[in-house]
Amino acid sequence: MSAKEVIRSVEAKMKKSIESFQHEIASVRTGKATTALLDRVKVEAYGQSMPLKQVGNVAVQDAHTLMVQVWDKSMVAAVEKSIRDANLGLNPAAEGQSIRVSIPPLTEERRKEYVKLTKKYSEDSKVALRNLRREILHGLDKLEKEKEISEDDKNRGKKDADDLVHKYEKQINDIVTMKEKEIMEV
Repeated sequence: MSAKEVIRSVEAKMKKSIESFQHEIASVRTGKATTALLDRVKVEAYGQSMPLKQVGNVAVQDAHTLMVQVWDKSMVAAVEKSIRDANLGLNPAAEGQSIRVSIPPLTEERRKEYVKLTKKYSEDSKVALRNLRREILHGLDKLEKEKEISEDDKNRGKKDADDLVHKYEKQINDIVTMKEKEIMEV
């Protein structure tokens, strides 16, 4: 195994980390309705907890309204309760077999809370990237001990690992900046 192979294998994990971060960020509320808001909602259905997407369709009706079309009429009350209990500040209203979820405008204080939450998610992702960097460094040290790579290759690999971490940290910062603008937009 070479230094490049070690870096390439960990880079795939870094990309997954960024994707996971983007998914988390998408579920943070902004002033506009988005189906990602309800991604984390779990519904008690058929004796087990399952994602909302598995019991109905979620669609954006307009900029401030989501519609949840529940497939099983007997699940409407459970879905409504789950959305209300998800601690998203949303108040769903059942209308037959569908549920209307109005997205109220955010207060300035709530916007600042969401920006803090976004920054917390970004810090968690950066820590994950640094842990992956550490994984690369351990792999390089191991390869050098086993005499599979030279000290120069190890040092080059360390520099490449640092560059990779900086590249992905910049991506995270760019995503956070865009999300902050979205949250603070009135």
